[in-house]
Amino acid sequence: MIFFKSIEQFIINLANTLWNGPILITVLLGGGIILFFYSKLLPFKYIFHSLNILKERDSSSSNFGKITFFQAISAQIGTIVGLGNISGVAVAIVTGGPGAIFWMWVTAFFGMITKFYTCSLAVLYRGKDTKGNYQGGPMYVIREGLGKKWNFLALIFCFFGLFGVSPIFQANQIIEITNSVLFHGFDSNFLTNFSLGLLLSFLVALVIFGGIKRIGKVASKLVPLMVIIYMFTVFYILILNYNLFFPVLKLIITDAFSANSVLGGAVGSLILIGARRAAFSNEAGVGTSPIIHAASKNDNPIKEGLVAMTGPFVDTIIVCTLTAFSILVSGIWDLGNASGIQLVLLSFEKSIPYFGKYILFSCTFIFAITTLFGNSYFGERCLSYLVGEKYSYYYRFFYISLIIIGSVSSLDFVLSLIDLSYGIMIFPTMISTLILMPKINALSIKYFEKI
Repeated sequence: MIFFKSIEQFIINLANTLWNGPILITVLLGGGIILFFYSKLLPFKYIFHSLNILKERDSSSSNFGKITFFQAISAQIGTIVGLGNISGVAVAIVTGGPGAIFWMWVTAFFGMITKFYTCSLAVLYRGKDTKGNYQGGPMYVIREGLGKKWNFLALIFCFFGLFGVSPIFQANQIIEITNSVLFHGFDSNFLTNFSLGLLLSFLVALVIFGGIKRIGKVASKLVPLMVIIYMFTVFYILILNYNLFFPVLKLIITDAFSANSVLGGAVGSLILIGARRAAFSNEAGVGTSPIIHAASKNDNPIKEGLVAMTGPFVDTIIVCTLTAFSILVSGIWDLGNASGIQLVLLSFEKSIPYFGKYILFSCTFIFAITTLFGNSYFGERCLSYLVGEKYSYYYRFFYISLIIIGSVSSLDFVLSLIDLSYGIMIFPTMISTLILMPKINALSIKYFEKI
């Protein structure tokens, strides 16, 4: 037990060191700013065109992919719209104050253009696995686009991808809210958590052992419905507290520059918190979403990039903002007696007595479980690249075991493990994207001229 606690603390310290330093933020935000200006804002000009592309559910002649446009974006949103949008937002508010939400918005804005480039590159530079099947993602972009001398970056990405896309955070928070809602209390014992973890792992196994096609079909049915239900619930909370809407908006903006965060009272620390939680929420720049977009039947890189841009907007600008407002209008965010999913649960219970907690439970369960479905595919692709496609199937068993581990682990540990892995994955993804961005710009000009 002492050894495990030491490992936990080591990972927590390592993640904090990585994210609180200037190097990672320079690569993530600096890279997003470079892409923003280099694109000349063309993708933003045609962002509404992406909605028309989504209607092309079955119109594709590519033999590379396995899922449609709509299934790809549903699977992407299903993996990024999860507990990062709910408990992750609560963590940002508790650690950085309301101002952290403003910097999440800023990070998401640059994240949209980052998604455009990374997902376009994933379609442009698909590569063959050891069985001769076409796959995609930052590892193949690096190998096919930059050459084998850069392959060490692809290996780094895939190794840390095995842990970055692990299910431990979702499992941890599902167990937390299940105990809170169904068992009427935040306290639980190891046996209860372990039993719930076993049940959750069984439910996830039913889907992920069916492969990417089943993941895409399930996500395309569950995600839109749950996003709509969650949005309407928070809108109802805002209507109940309509007089607090503009005061809360003012609080977010003013607090973003007043430096009240727990990391030392500097505006820079607020930016770090916002960027860290936004990256965890929408994954722009991390490199996971390009893996699933590369599985699309589409063979046009620019069309895929435009579709991918909608992900961070839905995830952070819409869902995270709704969560933040529901917490802030409740007035309990600064009481200091709850964090993560517990804080959101308390805010829902206060605004919608009796029913609020059950609505939140339903939404978070679906959000989390669809994230669990998609993340297993990401990890499988990473293992395939490292040791060969014939062994990739075994990642599903490893993934299921991690669900059980996450159900009995601490929140600080699971967040730090994912933050650490995501932080390291950002370097190969952003480096390859910045080097190859002229390729996408050239294709963009041709595509937009046709429109």
